[in-house]
Amino acid sequence: MDSSRTSRRRFLQSVTTASAGALVLPRAEAASLPDYRGPNVVIVRFGGGVRRRETIDPEHTYAPYLCKELTKRGTLYPNMVLDSLESVETGHGQGTLYILTGKYAKYRDVHGEVLGERFEAEIPTVFEYVRKAYNIPEHQTLIINGEDRKQEEFYSFSNHHLFGVNYKSEVLSLFRYKIYLLQQQLAEGKWHGKKRAEKEKELREMEALDYRAKGKRDPANVVQAFWKKWRDYFGENGLVNARGDRLLTELSLWSLKYLRPKLMMVNYNDPDYVHWGNMSHYTRGISVIDDGLRQLVAATDADEHYRDNTVFVIVPDCGRDSNPLISVPCQHHFNSRSAHEIWALVMGPGIRKGVVVDKQVDQISIAATIGQCMNMETAYTEGPVLEDAIS
Repeated sequence: MDSSRTSRRRFLQSVTTASAGALVLPRAEAASLPDYRGPNVVIVRFGGGVRRRETIDPEHTYAPYLCKELTKRGTLYPNMVLDSLESVETGHGQGTLYILTGKYAKYRDVHGEVLGERFEAEIPTVFEYVRKAYNIPEHQTLIINGEDRKQEEFYSFSNHHLFGVNYKSEVLSLFRYKIYLLQQQLAEGKWHGKKRAEKEKELREMEALDYRAKGKRDPANVVQAFWKKWRDYFGENGLVNARGDRLLTELSLWSLKYLRPKLMMVNYNDPDYVHWGNMSHYTRGISVIDDGLRQLVAATDADEHYRDNTVFVIVPDCGRDSNPLISVPCQHHFNSRSAHEIWALVMGPGIRKGVVVDKQVDQISIAATIGQCMNMETAYTEGPVLEDAIS
């Protein structure tokens, strides 16, 4: 066994044990906060990186519902950008944290892995702001995450000393379901002997990925009940439930029905499959997200709890390269101009309808705008509120 890893694990365990009392938000403190009445907010990361041409350009779009229907219901910012500062990288993890924190920052993988994207924000996320301002349980602030991006399982809270793990959001993903399923199968005595030892080791390794929330990892009973419903319906082999971004849509629809989130972020990512080299992977991914948007909006329109009380904020994590000469199309790691060029659509109560604001704005304005919609202070954000959207 690697003694250095063993020592590090023991160290982390000792630190966790010593600080366990600080990892639980006191019930009295939560109960003293005002209840949140709305509007609810759904952030849709139109992710995997997309260009304006294939999304908001009516002549070339692969997202007709977004481009031709939803834009009539809200305010479109076709000229949103990621800043061109040298420290601003056009990556999925970086863009997601720029959206959540409202600040550009230089992120490095905590384990030093190239393209690892295991990042830790230094200032609060919008999830932390809303849970510190209102009496909202963790499971009603949700990140819906993709199965191929486990590193994004851990963007649910920052390292800020006034916020952090006490105000974290819940994360739903196929990875989290696999942890739940393995826990249940072991409790049910499915395996014995050597096979059981292997499964126990597998579970420890999966749980260890969430080392920052150790001591506050166990999900609420309502989340356990959610996964039980999922297991009862879809089974255990993964061959029945949808995959990729279709899975995220299904998880989001179930969440709206069973968990009733006040703030939810859906981290779509299928367009990123263009890295395999086939342009159709990218355009098909855009169409899948567009269909997911249609289902999410239809679900909120049909639900009295969400109807006329839900703001959608739809924004890409980053753009993509437009160079027609490279062998693999639509990359985003080269920091090209078009990789910094994105857009945003905001729609819902209190938002102007059918408006196009064609001035340059920054991606980091999203967090402050969510704060304005939810009537909460976002003290550490650096982007201004998108005031032109507010009616």
